[in-house]
Amino acid sequence: MKKLSIFIGLTMASLAVTAQKHDKSADQKNIKDMCGCYEVRFNFAETFNNAKDSTYQASKVKQVGALEWVQLVEDKPNKIVMQHLLIANDTMIIKHWRQDWLYENTNLYQFYKDKTWKFEKLAKEDVKGQWTQKVYQVDDSPRYEGTASWVHVDGKNYWVNTTDAPLPRREHTVRDDYNVMKRRNIHAITDYGWLHEQDNDKIIREDEGNDFVLAQEKGYDTYTKVADEKCKAAQDWWKENEAFWKIVRNKWQDLFEQNKDIELQKSVDNKPLFAHLFAMPANSSKKEIEAVIDSFIVK
Repeated sequence: MKKLSIFIGLTMASLAVTAQKHDKSADQKNIKDMCGCYEVRFNFAETFNNAKDSTYQASKVKQVGALEWVQLVEDKPNKIVMQHLLIANDTMIIKHWRQDWLYENTNLYQFYKDKTWKFEKLAKEDVKGQWTQKVYQVDDSPRYEGTASWVHVDGKNYWVNTTDAPLPRREHTVRDDYNVMKRRNIHAITDYGWLHEQDNDKIIREDEGNDFVLAQEKGYDTYTKVADEKCKAAQDWWKENEAFWKIVRNKWQDLFEQNKDIELQKSVDNKPLFAHLFAMPANSSKKEIEAVIDSFIVK
């Protein structure tokens, strides 16, 4: 019993030391290490399937490369915002996904299914020392969110979280046999840049909340750092368009701060939200931009 007490005491002391070693500045550095110019390689392969239909066809292996600029948009002690911009044919810029990182955040929008996100309030003690990654669509509408601690151990720096998400762009135009992707996301800082590794479940979610895992998928996206000058076209594009997208972000933030579930229309006038916004001139007014977003909100 005495040995057990000593063991428990040492374990608790070790945990206390570990907790004290948490380095928020290291977290911030690793998050911002994902900014810059990268040659990206996207790799996805379906690994297992549980389909009850013998005619089921797995998604094809996808491997594609791109040049991508990750722009630091906000850099505050408890909030870091980064916008991804794809560069096609050296000059064509495509606004890609956005990731926000919030420290000890308690407000989450959890994806449910079918363009619906459920608001969830977390306890402060449950997110102590953690960072929430909030990922947004190309039109800055919600995508998925999750909270976890950055880990710095044995020379490795990474963040791991599992959360529900809509179908990825590579799937939603070709697949309608599942409606939720449960994503296990790993963001790891590497000697070449950073890695976004995924272990995903393709889920059929019924209205009653029952889930059936149709298939599983592996994702392995490598971001290899290159000279920032290679992404100058994206940097210039952002300078010309950042005011427009700030209005878009602020409008969404106003909606998020209502702390209510969000449901969106799939399309308005037969076009998705991103098509409406991408077609608008950079000098569009706040009123015009907000009216477009409002038209997609299900009241």
